[in-house]
Amino acid sequence: MAGHIQDRWYKTEPGPDGKDRRVKSDRYGTGLRYRARYIGPDGTEKSKSFPDRQKRLAENWLTNVASDMSRGQYIDPRAARVTFKGYAKKWLKAHSADLSSQIVTEQRLRLHAFPILGSRPLDSFRPEHLRDLVSALEANPGVSGAYARNIYGDVRAVLSAAVDDGLLPRNPCSAKSVRPPSVERRRVIPWLPSQVQGVRQALPERYRAMVDTGAGCGLRQGEIVGLAEDAIDFETGVLRVVRQVKLIQGKAVFAPPKCGKERDVPLPASVAEALRAHMDACKPVAVTLPWRKPDGPKVSVRLLFTNAASGIVWRSNFNIQEWKRALAVAGLIPEAGPDGKYASAREHGMHALRHFYASVLLDAGENIKAVSQYLGHTDPALTLRVYAHLMPSSRDRTRRAIDAALSAQPERPSIHT
Repeated sequence: MAGHIQDRWYKTEPGPDGKDRRVKSDRYGTGLRYRARYIGPDGTEKSKSFPDRQKRLAENWLTNVASDMSRGQYIDPRAARVTFKGYAKKWLKAHSADLSSQIVTEQRLRLHAFPILGSRPLDSFRPEHLRDLVSALEANPGVSGAYARNIYGDVRAVLSAAVDDGLLPRNPCSAKSVRPPSVERRRVIPWLPSQVQGVRQALPERYRAMVDTGAGCGLRQGEIVGLAEDAIDFETGVLRVVRQVKLIQGKAVFAPPKCGKERDVPLPASVAEALRAHMDACKPVAVTLPWRKPDGPKVSVRLLFTNAASGIVWRSNFNIQEWKRALAVAGLIPEAGPDGKYASAREHGMHALRHFYASVLLDAGENIKAVSQYLGHTDPALTLRVYAHLMPSSRDRTRRAIDAALSAQPERPSIHT
């Protein structure tokens, strides 16, 4: 049995003969009598109290604690006092992700996870509670499948940290009966070259080279907005993606590219020509922004793309005032309604230029690893999942290879009986 049992109704003191004797303490007859004590894996003392005539129960409790420790199933008693919401808030403060990711994660947990799981003590979590969460997310018409999966991923990360901290024996998300929210994966349908050119021509001149950069080098919108003069090497034909512009709590900051993956991208001659012409017409402008977070150190770079007031291109303003109008002119979305507003066009955002870029490379026979590197994906498997259907030429090659191999076989001699 780990630890020991303290009887708080009695104490030991020296008797008249100098020998220790057991006498009633000041607490005799009041409160819980037995206190089971042990040292936890973190080196601190833990305890639990039991009433009179329950010493055997206290001993059994200590025995179970020792057994849980030996099996690696020990749960810190603090878990009974810590709720999911309380622990998640503490976890968020120590989260190593960048500030913008922390803000987004906190918002997802606050709006969707805390109302369902927030008041539940950590030691009470069971797989059924995660199944309830998934069901609630899938039944919410305002939560898309991809967004629901992000919420579920946040909850899973919090519970994994609780396991590491000894507040849970295992993550209930790992149970076979718990599945993440389902996601309807839509196949990417890349734009045609004529559609890319149509949108380009419909934009004001100062923004047209943004289309060349997205469609010709595969940059994300924030990376295009954060593209500076020092990132272009016309001599070697390389575009270096080293920063983006992000909005954190409504304030613009410079930050590394997504997932911190800086990369070099081949600069096609046509894109280089478009950028040279743009830089002649709209000179690069020195812009100073904080680095990574609103109170970060100031960084100054000469941006290639700025608005009419020589400031940064604010994504929301650009998307509503310039991009959607260009989409409508190019025939990709309907014209604005009587209220001057355009319909939602998520599939036709600037990300469509990246899809076009990937489709052109894959159709030309470029390998997945290279395409993944140029796009700045964390893993070629991600690129393959998104764009595998854009590789129809592989089927043609397969058919040709098999036909060629079979047609080259010598004829089998006929067998006469």
